[in-house]
Amino acid sequence: MTRLPQTGWLADGKRLHLQDGPIDLIVEARGTEAHVRAAYEAALRRFTGLLDLLCDELPELRRAASPGSSTLQGIVAQRMYAAVAPFAPAHFITPMAAVAGAVAEEVLGAMVASAELDRAYVNNGGDIALHLAPGERFTVGLIDHPAMPRLIGKTVIDACDPARGIATSGRHGRSFSLGIADAVTVLARTAAQADAAATIIANAVDLPGHPLIVRRPAKDIQSDSDLGERLVTRAVGRLSPSEIAFALNAGANKARALHTAGLIEAAALHLQGETVAVALDDLEHAAPPLLSRAVTPTGTESLLHA
Repeated sequence: MTRLPQTGWLADGKRLHLQDGPIDLIVEARGTEAHVRAAYEAALRRFTGLLDLLCDELPELRRAASPGSSTLQGIVAQRMYAAVAPFAPAHFITPMAAVAGAVAEEVLGAMVASAELDRAYVNNGGDIALHLAPGERFTVGLIDHPAMPRLIGKTVIDACDPARGIATSGRHGRSFSLGIADAVTVLARTAAQADAAATIIANAVDLPGHPLIVRRPAKDIQSDSDLGERLVTRAVGRLSPSEIAFALNAGANKARALHTAGLIEAAALHLQGETVAVALDDLEHAAPPLLSRAVTPTGTESLLHA
């Protein structure tokens, strides 16, 4: 018998909270009362049992993705694989790198298929799948440290923009990171794509071999981690301004390459109070910019003091 997820409403009475094991969703829909009700009912139906289906294929989902075909069967599992496959030729990555975004997408898809909505989103621990009807918009707040969140800027996604997925990765997130970024936020065409790309960019923000960076094998921290023996970041000492700039530039170069390849729409990378934004032309700063950089072919970049 399929167990039912835990459900509830947030204090505003407009956002639905769905939780099953490690999956924790905040869901909001806007439209007529009847359509909103239908959308929430569809979200609950689709979410029920979804975790069990993923667990059925967990061993395969934890294996490194290969550029070839996948043996995964479930719709969400296949979406996870499709999101990470473009990175497989050059990087170690497993379908689990896209799990949060893929789940958010699946639940949102059920909502939109069941109701006519003006706007809707599914937020899976910060990885967001978004629906916007013509004329609608969604404001994205950027923070520089998930454990100590502070708004350092915001950008707006309009209905005419291609981005419908938002994801954040980094060493303070729910998953392990090979890099030292405090947070990397990515906008992409889908939430699963944003999730996978945020992982890759966050891994690229790094100072290999630096004595102030503490790393441990992933399996020593979590025995069943899909990263196995790979060293994940556990602590980062206070870096010099030049070291911060070097690490952020490494990540920004990766983000520019992904933007050029059409794999992301934009990104913001944060490390120890500094932020580099790639292709966020309309970024509204919550603090005065420390430095401004020139416009590049991928868009406007700026180095901000968070």
